[in-house]
Amino acid sequence: MAVVTAPRILLVASALLLASCSAREAPKTTRTGANATTENARQCMAGLKEKSVRFAGLPNKSFDGGCRTIDTVKLMDFGTPATNLGAMTCPLAANFTDWARYAVRPAAKQYLGAEVVRIETMGTFNCRNIYGMRSGKLSEHAFANAVDVSAFVLRDGRRVSVLTGWNGSSEERAFLRRLHQSACKRFGTVLGPDYNAAHANHFHLDMARSMRNGTSFCR
Repeated sequence: MAVVTAPRILLVASALLLASCSAREAPKTTRTGANATTENARQCMAGLKEKSVRFAGLPNKSFDGGCRTIDTVKLMDFGTPATNLGAMTCPLAANFTDWARYAVRPAAKQYLGAEVVRIETMGTFNCRNIYGMRSGKLSEHAFANAVDVSAFVLRDGRRVSVLTGWNGSSEERAFLRRLHQSACKRFGTVLGPDYNAAHANHFHLDMARSMRNGTSFCR
């Protein structure tokens, strides 16, 4: 009978443990290709560069369940730091940076008398259905075509959240309503606290258009 030494036993056990960890942590299988597959995407990315927006083009990926990230970018710097930004379709990124520059910043100075130093979001890409339901239509988040904005931090330390500010002080209410109105001119769909309870704590901004006439859906 062969004798198995202690060092050999430890070596085999370590190999099995590593294999087990790798299996548990393996990501879902995706199909990956080059980014910027269309002329519109290339023009959009060129437009971001012209506006001095720093970004990284991301590879195209398709996930189980129909989710995908096609012609997406990762925003690196557009003048105002923002949290939790992942993959975004280029049109979404372009409109989001314009909204931050030409709506959020001026409105903060006008209504709150301070500069916005951070925009807080709940993220962009999320492979899920609308409202996180088990069945139904995929959310625009499943295509990296939506971003949820939850709060704004000012240079003087104040934090204006959608949850408390929507019905907060007169200045906070005016500030957030101006941003909501401005977003309706830039995004295909804008949902806020007046839409339903699920949006009480954030603005949902995406580039989808109304199925009826192609106009924006703003609530």
